[in-house]
Amino acid sequence: MTPSLNPAFPWPALVRATLAPALALALAGAGADSARAEAGAQGAAKPAPARSSPPNAAAGRSPTTIMAPATRRPAAPAARAAPPAPEDVPLPADTAAASADPLEHLRQRLADRLVAPKGATASGSFDVRISTRSGLQGPSGAAAQGVASGRARGGKVAHGPGAGAVHWGYEGEHGPAAWAKLKPEFGLCKTGERQSPIDIRGGLAVNLEPVKFDYQDSPFSVIDNGHTVQVNLQPGNSIDIGGRKFELQQFHFHRPSEERIDGRQFEMSLHLVHKDAQGRLAVVALLFDEGPPHAVVQDVWNNLPLERGEARPARQPLALTELLPDDRRYYTYMGSLTTPPCSEGVQWVVMRSPLSLTAEQIGLFSRIYPMNARPVQSASGRRILQSD
Repeated sequence: MTPSLNPAFPWPALVRATLAPALALALAGAGADSARAEAGAQGAAKPAPARSSPPNAAAGRSPTTIMAPATRRPAAPAARAAPPAPEDVPLPADTAAASADPLEHLRQRLADRLVAPKGATASGSFDVRISTRSGLQGPSGAAAQGVASGRARGGKVAHGPGAGAVHWGYEGEHGPAAWAKLKPEFGLCKTGERQSPIDIRGGLAVNLEPVKFDYQDSPFSVIDNGHTVQVNLQPGNSIDIGGRKFELQQFHFHRPSEERIDGRQFEMSLHLVHKDAQGRLAVVALLFDEGPPHAVVQDVWNNLPLERGEARPARQPLALTELLPDDRRYYTYMGSLTTPPCSEGVQWVVMRSPLSLTAEQIGLFSRIYPMNARPVQSASGRRILQSD
C-alpha cells in the first residue's frame, strides 16, 4: 500500500515540514507513477512545484535505481496559509505577518515583552506581568514616629510626647519655635493665648478645696516613646477637682522642669494626665529637686524597655499613692498641652511642695533625654489661684 498524507487532517506546520523530506524519498522509491499519484494526493494539502518524470523511468530502468533530486525541498511555510493553531496556545492576531516559524515567533515575542520599557502599556496574548503582594510599605521616618507615638499612647490622651505623626523635638529645626510650621494642626503652639508651661508668680491665695486623689496600686507598663519616658496605667485611678472626676490616663517626665515657681526651675517634673467623661483634661504636675531617692520613680526606671517604642509590662503593680507629696497644697490655672498640638482648655494643678530624686536617678533620665522641656510661655494675664 502506498503511504499517503490525509489532506483533510490539519497537520501542524512544524510536523509536516519535518516529515515531508522522508515521505518524498519513500514515494520516489515506489516508482514514477506512484510518485505522481502521491504528489497529486499531497497537492490537496500543499502546493508543490511541477516536475517531469525522471529520464531513467522512460528508459525502463528499475525504480530502485531512481535517485530523488537533491534539490527537492518542501515548499517554504511562508508560501502556505498558516494552519490553525492548537487551542491550548492562543496565537496573537498578528501571526500572519510574523515569522514563519511559530516557535521562533513565540520566543521573539516573549523576549520583546520581557525587555519592554517600564512605561510601555501595550497588552498582548504573551504579555508577562510581574507583581508583588508587598503593598505594605515600611513607614517612612515621620510615619514610623507616628506609629510609635500611637503605641505609646495606647489609645489614651495624647498629652505629652507622641502627639501626631509629624516629627517634632525640643531643639533645632524641629524645636518648639518651629512646631506651628510643622503641621497646620499645631498652629496653637504659636497663636494660642493660654499656652503652657508658665512661670507661676503672684498666685491668689484662696481657700481651695483639696484635690481628692483616688489612686490604687496599679499594673503598669513603661515605654520610651521617642520624646520621654511614659508610664501607661490600667483604668481605676482618678482625681476629683471641685466635684468633677478625671480618670488617670498616663504620666511622663520632663527635664528640666517645664513649670517655674517665681522664676525658679527644678531638676525634673512629672505630669499626671487625667481626662473626664466629656474629654476635658486635667494635668497634675510634680516638681523634683536633687535629694533623697524616690522609690516609685525607681520602680519606673527598673522597668525601662530595651527598645524605643515598645512598652514593657511590669511584673509588680505601682504604688501610685506613694508618688505624691505629703503636702497637697497646689497652684491651679487654665493652660494647654505643653507638646503639639498645644491644645488649650487644660486645667493645671501644680503641687507646691517639691519632691526629690538622687543625682543618679536624675542622671539616668538625662542620659536618655538631656533636655525635653518646652520654654515658658506668656501668662497673658491669666488668673492663678493657690491653696492656703
